[in-house]
Amino acid sequence: MDLSIVIPAYEESQKIARDIKAATQFLRANALAGEIIVVDDCSQDDTAETAKKVYVPSDVRLEVIRYEPHRGKGCAVRTGMKATTGRHVMFADCGLCIPYGNALQGLEMLQQDQCDIAHGSRRLIESDILRDQPWHRRLFSRAFKATVRALLGVPRQLSDTQCGFKMYKGDVARILYSQCITDGFMFDIEIVLRAIRQGYRICEFPVEWACDLDSRLSVTRTPWPVLAELIELKRAMARENRRNAHPQPETSR
Repeated sequence: MDLSIVIPAYEESQKIARDIKAATQFLRANALAGEIIVVDDCSQDDTAETAKKVYVPSDVRLEVIRYEPHRGKGCAVRTGMKATTGRHVMFADCGLCIPYGNALQGLEMLQQDQCDIAHGSRRLIESDILRDQPWHRRLFSRAFKATVRALLGVPRQLSDTQCGFKMYKGDVARILYSQCITDGFMFDIEIVLRAIRQGYRICEFPVEWACDLDSRLSVTRTPWPVLAELIELKRAMARENRRNAHPQPETSR
């Protein structure tokens, strides 16, 4: 299996068929043996049923996973990543904000061993922003970036940790996501921190991006849960660091 594509979805019945068709077309156009894994985070609409009805040719594997109760995007991506089998894997947000063709550059970086993880970034000068975020979301994004750098020490050279278009060497992704504990939006930050701690190399590549105005991220509802997740993540990583620095002696039998 060349490439596994994970699509996390929450109440995306109006978009998910288009996403699956675009992912299928990308795999076939580039002669990639691939699988598409849709993970429905307990939607209240018929996202999972719609996804299952999409026709894909026999050379592309489609799997639809639905779980209960609603947990968050981090849980959806983690569930999908752990189910992958590809040599390389990626996840892409629902809505086709970034065309799948943009993945070719990230895939080439992984294949040439330039890095272990390739992040799409909207902030690189080469990126093409077709429709930008509203001003209030741009303000939230800047505040968030400053917070994660100050609170968790995320490296400055990573310009866009929250872009929903990321690629990994398959084994690296399955290791990191098996360790991930964050269910909500901050899973990206946890994966970055774990990757750095374990010595994995992260690079960025430019993308074409159009803001999805139907985003599940709300500037009015999201900041406080995000801050709470960041604080809990900081504490969890600190506890792990202490355990690793002072492992418990084995008890003799």
